[in-house]
Amino acid sequence: MRELSLRVEELTRERAAQLRAGDRVLLSGTVYTARDAAHKRIFERLDAGEAPPFPLEGAVIYYAGPTPAQQGMAVGSCGPTTSGRMDPYAPRLLDLGLRAMVGKGDRDDAVVEAIVRNGGVYFAAVGGAGALIARCIRSSQVIAFDDLGCESVKRMEVEDLPLTVAIDCQGNNLYRR
Repeated sequence: MRELSLRVEELTRERAAQLRAGDRVLLSGTVYTARDAAHKRIFERLDAGEAPPFPLEGAVIYYAGPTPAQQGMAVGSCGPTTSGRMDPYAPRLLDLGLRAMVGKGDRDDAVVEAIVRNGGVYFAAVGGAGALIARCIRSSQVIAFDDLGCESVKRMEVEDLPLTVAIDCQGNNLYRR
C-alpha cells in the first residue's frame, strides 16, 4: 500500500491507471455530493437532453448528504452513504466522463466494468467518521436541487480528504479479495 496526496484536477485517466486497490489517498480539490434522489434528478435532466448540474468530465462524486454547518465549519457531519444505491446510475455517469466516486461498500459488476472501461476509480471513505471527515471540507455550496435539503447537489472544496482506493481501473477490488 502506498500513501499519496492527489489533487482532483490531477486525476486524469492516466493518473487513475497508476492507482491500486489499497492505496491510501489524501484528496484535495473540488468534489460534488450526490445521493439517490439527486442521481434520479440528474438522470431526468440527461434523459431530457439537458446538461447535468456540474460538468461530469473528470469529476468526483462523493456519495454523501452533509448535515447543516456547525459554527466555524463548512458543513456538519459528512460521512459516506452506501454506494450500492447509486449502482444503477454509475455506469452511465462514468461513460459520460465521471472520473471517480467516493462512498462505502462494494459495487456491482456493471459498475466495476464501467470503472475499468473508463479508467475510473472508486474510493472508500471511512463510514461512521462523518464529523472527522467534515474537518477536511473547506467550503460547501448548494448548486442544484436545493429542495432536497442535505441530499441536494453541493460543490465542496476538500483538503486532504482521507480515502482508500477500493476499486482500481484494472478491476482490483478490496471488497472481493
